[in-house]
Amino acid sequence: MPSPSSRIVAAPARRAVLLAALTAALSLAAVAPAPAADEPDLIFRRSTVFKWFSPNDKLAAYGLDDPEVEGVACHFTVPEKGGFKGWLGLAEEVSDISLACRQIGPIRFKDKFEQGEDVFRQRRSLFFKKMQIVRGCDTKRNVLVYMVYSDKIIEGSPKNSTSTVPIMPWGTDTAVQRCADFVEK
Repeated sequence: MPSPSSRIVAAPARRAVLLAALTAALSLAAVAPAPAADEPDLIFRRSTVFKWFSPNDKLAAYGLDDPEVEGVACHFTVPEKGGFKGWLGLAEEVSDISLACRQIGPIRFKDKFEQGEDVFRQRRSLFFKKMQIVRGCDTKRNVLVYMVYSDKIIEGSPKNSTSTVPIMPWGTDTAVQRCADFVEK
């Protein structure tokens, strides 16, 4: 059985290890790549769970433009935890995210892209969980395919949502680009 003095020495050592791990995690978070798109536009929020003394749980609907494909906008809905943990940004958000993407003008590709390239990324917990919207091209059908999912370093989530945008003529502009011409091989 350890002596009382050895337990006193072990406690600061454990704190030092925890502090070092926290510092390392924060430094990794600081050098994480920036999101692919700017911050999305908040469209609206609706409360889903009432809390007496802290913020309510909510559903929030957001919109964003694809940063590399003009003429495509995506809207997604995410749950936002209330309570004091949610208010402080310490709550881990659930992975239930819905997605809808649509053509909103003539589609023009700004550059070549990889299949499954990030369109938007957002942190969903203090350290290890993030939501991602990625884009691909169904080359056979000339359709952009968008998928939203969340992942976690230790365990991912199978919850996801997919939306497709067929590339169609817009207005008097009958020229239609083929997404296959812009996919990096």
